[in-house]
Amino acid sequence: MSESIPSLHVIGSKAMGGAERWFVRFLRAMQAQGEPVQAIVRRDSALAGISLGEVSTALAAMRTVWDPWSKIDLARLVQASGAPVVQTYMGRATRLLRLPAQRGRIHVARLGGYYKVQPFRNAHAWIGNTRGLCDWLVSQGLPADRVHHIYNFADPARPVRDDELAACRRAVGASPEDVLLVTAGRLIDVKGHRFVLDAMTRLPRAIDGRRPRLLVLGDGPLLPALLEQARQTGIAERVTWLGWQDDPAPWFALADMVVFPSREAETLGNVILEAWAHGKPLVTAAFRGAREIARHGEDAWVVPCDDGPALAQGIAAVLANAALARALARAGRTRVATDFGETAIIGQYRALYAHLADHG
Repeated sequence: MSESIPSLHVIGSKAMGGAERWFVRFLRAMQAQGEPVQAIVRRDSALAGISLGEVSTALAAMRTVWDPWSKIDLARLVQASGAPVVQTYMGRATRLLRLPAQRGRIHVARLGGYYKVQPFRNAHAWIGNTRGLCDWLVSQGLPADRVHHIYNFADPARPVRDDELAACRRAVGASPEDVLLVTAGRLIDVKGHRFVLDAMTRLPRAIDGRRPRLLVLGDGPLLPALLEQARQTGIAERVTWLGWQDDPAPWFALADMVVFPSREAETLGNVILEAWAHGKPLVTAAFRGAREIARHGEDAWVVPCDDGPALAQGIAAVLANAALARALARAGRTRVATDFGETAIIGQYRALYAHLADHG
C-alpha cells in the first residue's frame, strides 16, 4: 500500500451541486479510511454549513477571482495547513491559488467537466474523472504525464429503514398502483430535464396496470420553466418536485427506476453510479460519460441524447419487462463493486499523492 500523504482540499463554490456533493463524499471517505485530509471552503457557502465529520475545515472569503484579499486569505490558510498536496475543485479555488512550484509541495486541480482550460493552467498536475476528459485536457495543451485519470466512486447505498420509506411514500402520496421514476440533478440545461418531461407526456397512463410518476430530486434556475412545461403538457399531477436532497438515499431506495436524461456535455454522471449502488434499473441518455461507463442492455438501457420519444420508449421497454429490469439492476451492482468501489478509488488517490509528493 502506498504511503499516506497529507492533503488539503479547496473549493470556492457558493451553492450545492454535483461537484460539491462529491467534495463532501470524497473527504468523508478519505477521513474514514485514515487519510490525513484538511479542507477549505467558501465562508458564505452552503458547504460551510455541512459537517465533514472529523475533517479539519477552515473558511475563506473566495469572493471573486479578482479580489486580492481573497488571494491573500487563501494563501495564508494554505501555508498554515502545511499539506504537501493541495487539491482544488472548480475554477474559482483553482484561479485564486498561486502555489509556487517547489519540490515536496504540489497543486493538483481536479476537473469534473469540460471547462475552459486556461483557468486551470496554474496548477502543477490535473485529475480528470473520465478518460475522455483526460484525453481532452491533453489535446488542449496540458502535459500528458501530469494529467491523471481517476473515476468517482459510487456513494455506498446506506440501508433505508421501512419507516423512512413509508414516510417518503406518504410525502408524495404514492399508492401501490404507482411506478416511481426518480431523476436527480441540478435543474440546469445540461441535465436535460425537459426531455424526461417530454417522455412523460408520451408514456401510457398505465404500464402493466401501474401509473408512471416522476420524482425530481434537485433545484436550480430552470425550475420555473420546467414547472410551466409540465403544466402546459398536462402532466403536472404526475410529476413531483422534491428540491435539493442532502440525503437522497430514501428516494433512490423508493424508486422503481432511475432515469438520467443528461445531454452530451455531461462528463461522467454520478447518478449512474448512484442508481447502480442502490440496485435500481437505469435508463440513461447516451451522453459522453454514459458512453464511457454504461453498457447498453447489460447494466443500463441507453437511448440517444435530447430525444424524448426514445427516452419514453426506453422507460416503457424496461418497465414492461421485469426480467430485464432485474438483470440491469443486478449488473449495475456488480459494476459498482468491481469498477467503482470506494476503497479502490481512494487507493488510487493515495498512490497518486505519493507519486506527486516524490516527483513534484
